[in-house]
Amino acid sequence: MRTIYDLTLKQMEEMLADKGQKSYRAKQLYAWLYRKQVSSFDEMTDLPAALISELKNEYCLMPVVLAEKQIARDLTAKYLFELQDGSTIESVLMHFSFGESVCVTTQVGCSMGCTFCASGLLKKQRDLTAGEIVGQIMYIQKELAAEGKRVDNVVVMGTGEPFDNYDNVMDFCRVINSDHGLGIGARHITISACGIIPKIRAFAAEHVQYNLAISLHAPTDDLRTRLMPVNKAYPLAELMQALRQYSEENHRRLTFEYILLKGVNDADDQARMLADLVRGMNAYVNLIPYNEVDENGYHSTDDRTALHFYDVLMKNGVKATLRTRHGEDIDAACGQLRAKHERNRQN
Repeated sequence: MRTIYDLTLKQMEEMLADKGQKSYRAKQLYAWLYRKQVSSFDEMTDLPAALISELKNEYCLMPVVLAEKQIARDLTAKYLFELQDGSTIESVLMHFSFGESVCVTTQVGCSMGCTFCASGLLKKQRDLTAGEIVGQIMYIQKELAAEGKRVDNVVVMGTGEPFDNYDNVMDFCRVINSDHGLGIGARHITISACGIIPKIRAFAAEHVQYNLAISLHAPTDDLRTRLMPVNKAYPLAELMQALRQYSEENHRRLTFEYILLKGVNDADDQARMLADLVRGMNAYVNLIPYNEVDENGYHSTDDRTALHFYDVLMKNGVKATLRTRHGEDIDAACGQLRAKHERNRQN
């Protein structure tokens, strides 16, 4: 059954109009869903009983059910959710000084084939609907509300390639960004993509204020193709051209994500080549410690080497950050908990 969270406000108005309802009913529904965060349609007391009956027959509310939750020493929480069809997905809640940040999944499995990533251990089965992505936020939001907190930031960086599920991801962003929805500011929403150029161009044409982060992870085509097969279709020169056009057209700063892999992409000359690649752009490089995945054979760069890589970038005119490690004592890598859960379920 489709979830009511699938619908943007405009889609909600169209759905209700088809039922002979006035457009203001859509804002009433949104208020019940996102402001009051009800758990059943029966709680929507200012809607007509006949409409409530129709909605109950056609839609469900929460599309995710908690299957497992892990909490790290630093209080990072990883959620394994089960969907209506029995598929499982992951979300992560991280606590920062600037607020509560949730990382969401956009696909059941992933077919991008990045060799270092746990997400690709289980290939893509299907896209998530917009509502299944929203449902991850809503479940965690209801937990936070009990503590007087709320989701402040959203990162679309979990399992799956967001731009391989473009329409649903954009609808998800519209729902959580809407003033009538969760009201999460556009600049507090980050979409992490691996470099599907036609979708980057489509995103540029949206002229929205969501942040765009690009998973780069290598400064040369040879290495990037080895790490990320998507580079065969969309090599670096073409990717960088599309990103420059996006940045110039939207006046938005880009983030380049760069996972540091020991002995693979963390050498001084690679830092200098990376600086040459991105210098002059309105962008910065986010250096990310690697959460090791046994099946992939890569190892995390040590802290000293990571700091030196950072220094080389900064000295070569490229702004960079070195991300703090989170959830090291749990199955923190994207897809890791789900892969373990699926193995256990098959045994």
